[in-house]
This record gives sequence, C-alpha cells and structure tokens, in this order.
Amino acid sequence: MKKMRPSERREKILELLCIRRQDTVKHLAAEFQVSERTIKYDIEELTLTYPIDTIRGRYGGGVKVKDGYYVGRNYLKPPQKNLLLKLLSGLSGKDAETMSSILKDFSL
Repeated sequence: MKKMRPSERREKILELLCIRRQDTVKHLAAEFQVSERTIKYDIEELTLTYPIDTIRGRYGGGVKVKDGYYVGRNYLKPPQKNLLLKLLSGLSGKDAETMSSILKDFSL
C-alpha cells in the first residue's frame, strides 16, 4: 500500500470498516504498514465524528462500526432527530407513518 497522509488513511480505515464491519488494530496496522499506536490514534480521531466502537478482548476485540452505518449516507443529527420525535407525537395516520419512516431511514 502506498504511503498515505493521516487523513487519507483514516478515510480508508472508515471505508474498510463499513465493508468489513469489524477488524483488529493489529490487522489494520499491518495492512497500512504503520504501528498499532498510529492506528489507535486514527481510531481515536475517527470516533470523534463517526459511530465507531472499540471492543476490548484478546480474541473478540477490535474496532467496529455501528450496525447500519455506511459511508456516504446522510444521517440525522441528534437535535434533528429529537425535533422529529417531538413532532411525531402530534401526528396520526399516514403522517405519523411517514414521519416514522423518515426517522427509521435516517437515524442510527
């Protein structure tokens, strides 16, 4: 793999996690030819913006992206979701169904 800037590497890590859903720091470090510490820094940085979790454990541990998250898809921010949930409580019938489907399609 060619030498990447940290931002490029982080973008690629996110893409790979969205495909694989889970991986280990050790495997990612080997794949990107950087230290495990570098990958840990990258993951720390990614968790500030993306729904990425780290799982402790010798065999089941690693890094995973939240179920349902994919790169390039638009998601509601918490204030947007909260407002729509408030509005939903005042709706009924088809309007409530439509609002529920919006929340389902665009929420994590």
